[in-house]
Amino acid sequence: MSRSRASFGIALCILGSVLACAASISVADSPVADKPKIAAPAYHLSGPYTHENLAIYLIHGEDRVKDKNYLTLPEALAQKKVIVHETKNVNELSIENVSKEEVFVQAGDIVKGGQQDRVIAHDLIVPGQSGEMPIASFCVEAGRWTQRGAENVYCFEVSLNQAPTNGLKIALRKSKQQQEVWKNVAHAQKQLEMNLGQPVQAAASASSLELTLENKKLGQTTDAYLKKLASITDGKNDVIGYAVAINGKITNADIYISHGLFQKVWPALLKGSAVEAIAEMQKDKKFTVPTSEAILGFLADAERGKATSQDITKRVRLIQHETEKNILFETQDISAKNMPAVRRSLISK
Repeated sequence: MSRSRASFGIALCILGSVLACAASISVADSPVADKPKIAAPAYHLSGPYTHENLAIYLIHGEDRVKDKNYLTLPEALAQKKVIVHETKNVNELSIENVSKEEVFVQAGDIVKGGQQDRVIAHDLIVPGQSGEMPIASFCVEAGRWTQRGAENVYCFEVSLNQAPTNGLKIALRKSKQQQEVWKNVAHAQKQLEMNLGQPVQAAASASSLELTLENKKLGQTTDAYLKKLASITDGKNDVIGYAVAINGKITNADIYISHGLFQKVWPALLKGSAVEAIAEMQKDKKFTVPTSEAILGFLADAERGKATSQDITKRVRLIQHETEKNILFETQDISAKNMPAVRRSLISK
């Protein structure tokens, strides 16, 4: 795409006059017996680092790829290097990288505005000067299908939030059903309201997960977790992921291709974990924090599950392992040597 066309696309989006149109993408599950199996890297842990009912374990390991610097979706949107276009299709948006830098989009990233707020369904690597690419999404705001306030209805604004609960993550990545997504958004709102002692739904759009995550009271409560835990990665240049336990139960883990990428997404991941901990708070309940051995067992369990493969784009392959208790989503960069996992996301059912 030429520089003049890129500039023209940005200008149209800013003026709110872009009509986006995205081609559909077909993704089929297939066994991975014919795919090269990449050995999982070795990890070691530190922690637990705790606050209230939340325990964080840092996952240490070597960078799988050296000198690789992805932009994240929030970074790219804030720097106006990416446009996420409204297509008027609830479950598919289009994304356009107008810079020369590669952008890593995470499943669970929220984008704000458009006809309604969305959450991204798959991890995606968006190459520089990409042109418009389809990107699967789900609505996290039932009921609105019009402009909200002064927001741009044709493209989306940056959000610093991630889908915060295991139920929502499973609805996005395993169930892949819009009704299940709405159900889990509503459940999270109900749990947060109960534990905070006041409504968390916004007058501008009661069903919006994004506006709930911007709630003042929730923000104040979340900040107590962040002040205690945000700095635990400081000075630890080999941290490439983290694992989470809430109320003594292991819930999820995320592991990245490099320390640099993990450090960029760490604030949003930690905030999401804090929000889930608040939603799951059980006052006066006593629990035992899991051991490091239990965390390592959780990481290993999903590897044993039956695997299926999806080619999301020509660049990205998703390998999914599932056992009775856990699911592992592994996002591979097909174009790179040995197809390293850019992200390994583990979720307890």
